[in-house]
Amino acid sequence: LRELEKRLFKIEVFLELNKLPKKVKDLEKRTLEVNFWKDKIRARKINQEISNLKEKINSWQRIKNKLNDLIEIAKLDKIDKDVNLRKEIEKEIKEIEKEIEKFEMYTFLNARYDKNNAILSIYAGAGGDDAQDWAEILLRMYLRFCKKRNWETKIIDKSSGQKAGIKSVTIEVEGEYAYGFLKGESGVHRLVRISPFDAEKMRHTSFALVQVLPEIEDVKVEINPSDLRIDTFLASGHGGQYIQKNKTAVRIVHLPTKITVTCQSERSQHQNKERALKILYSKVYQYQQSKKEEEKARLRGEFKSASWGNQIRSYVLHPYKMVKDYRTGYETKDVEKILDGNLNEIIESYLKNPINLKQGN
Repeated sequence: LRELEKRLFKIEVFLELNKLPKKVKDLEKRTLEVNFWKDKIRARKINQEISNLKEKINSWQRIKNKLNDLIEIAKLDKIDKDVNLRKEIEKEIKEIEKEIEKFEMYTFLNARYDKNNAILSIYAGAGGDDAQDWAEILLRMYLRFCKKRNWETKIIDKSSGQKAGIKSVTIEVEGEYAYGFLKGESGVHRLVRISPFDAEKMRHTSFALVQVLPEIEDVKVEINPSDLRIDTFLASGHGGQYIQKNKTAVRIVHLPTKITVTCQSERSQHQNKERALKILYSKVYQYQQSKKEEEKARLRGEFKSASWGNQIRSYVLHPYKMVKDYRTGYETKDVEKILDGNLNEIIESYLKNPINLKQGN
């Protein structure tokens, strides 16, 4: 129990949890400002942050109270030496340890943008209809994972396959530490299964690329307006007749890097343009940072080009069942559990990996 107390103290200091009540008060003062609701998006984000902070404070206080109560009960056990009481204490200790471990995860999320919202994109790779179907399976997996964490998601752009699945999709994930938890999902994901599109029921291998970027608002990225090509077109997604009759969808191309962002989720062209620009700034910033890292790696003689062969994870459904992460060695035979969005264990194995901690990823 004293060891648990020490762990609680270390977490409290590291995460500066004692400062959260003041932060809540400061945010609540902002909600009383006259023009607070003028910017509805900003107002909603602040209210969500207040809600998240209060939930974290309450959860933390609940753990501390539980532990304090348990210490008092343990003192009685020293006197009475009740076997049943000892079993009850051991059961409660295990429950508290699980709750502490959830908070300990935040101590691994201390990189610059870990607290930010995330922009997650999925692209079907080699494999035709199977790859497009695989991309849609991954989309469902991530949407379910986000739902389990009570994060809000919004599909910004989606390109459907001709027969099945999707060619590409981009979603916004809004939630505390969304980028921190999802950043390790970036890379090539490989699926091995009996193809539902093959009349001979042959085994096929499909690939999909997942890209995760942080939503960036506190960094200025220098982009010359003349370097942007902005196209408008009819939205192909949901939205009814209004969207179909008006060119509300926006595609922005950053000509020097050829980075392209499309947004057609909003009902107005102006809103789609704003959202697309926000994503473009994140992508251009990430591109610039990647180039700097590549140059450093070249100077150190460590540079390796990104390619489809460098998959981060395999999902095998035939001839056996297994999900394996090649970076951490994590394995599980419960493929259905993973594809249903239960990604906590596999993500935690990545975040706790000494290599990632050393690199500050």
